[in-house]
Amino acid sequence: MNEKKPLILVTNDDSIYSKGIKELVEVAKTLGEVVVVAPDSHQSGKAHSITIFEPLRLYKKNIFEGIEAYECSGTPVDCVKIAKKVALKGRKIDLVLSGINHGSNSSISVIYSGTMSAAIEGAIEGLPSIGFSLCDYDHDADFSHIRSYIKTIINQALLTPFASNIALNVNFPSIISGPIKGIKICRQAIDKWDEDYDKRTDTNGKDYYWTSGVLLNNDLETDTDEWALKNNYISIVPCQFDLTSKNEKSFLENNWKIVS
Repeated sequence: MNEKKPLILVTNDDSIYSKGIKELVEVAKTLGEVVVVAPDSHQSGKAHSITIFEPLRLYKKNIFEGIEAYECSGTPVDCVKIAKKVALKGRKIDLVLSGINHGSNSSISVIYSGTMSAAIEGAIEGLPSIGFSLCDYDHDADFSHIRSYIKTIINQALLTPFASNIALNVNFPSIISGPIKGIKICRQAIDKWDEDYDKRTDTNGKDYYWTSGVLLNNDLETDTDEWALKNNYISIVPCQFDLTSKNEKSFLENNWKIVS
């Protein structure tokens, strides 16, 4: 008797046509039945946004050989929602995978990331989820050095499931950084983006602004994702969507006189 394969939903934020999602599908299909629901266009930086003021469109596409795939007009979070409620309605999803993102999603970038928001939406839906990102923004980035690690991580998640309300944020060093030294389970580094807004003028003489920025990392401890990546380790950070500060909740309850 053939054992039923786990059902793996694959999505991303770089669009269904990106190289990263093709790489992820190739690895994931060796471990389960893969269904792809991904954006029809680039959705980086969309964070946890959803589409509410315009229609969502979902089209079946023959992009990945032997793989059921749909392109969605919405955001990465829309893709996970519509996959569960429409494309895979009535079926049990065993694992949600998002990526492989072209570019890092370590530290505070997890807040802005469409890749990780898709994974966190999976966790909100009660589905174990993993977001994969490579520290290389090239649209033709080399993923060859991380394929075996991705397979190992997916396989481990299927064999030893983690909590269904958790999304793992996995980041890989780029191939030009040198040989990968291993995998580190980390905490998210405490840092922030320092943005710069370059004022420019369009052809109609109207001003506009182009955003750029640098990551300011003053968290120099050795247990963070930033440290791991800078030292050629793969970082894995377990993320939760409950943003409640338990310590501050206790402080307010005990010290604010307006609390009854």
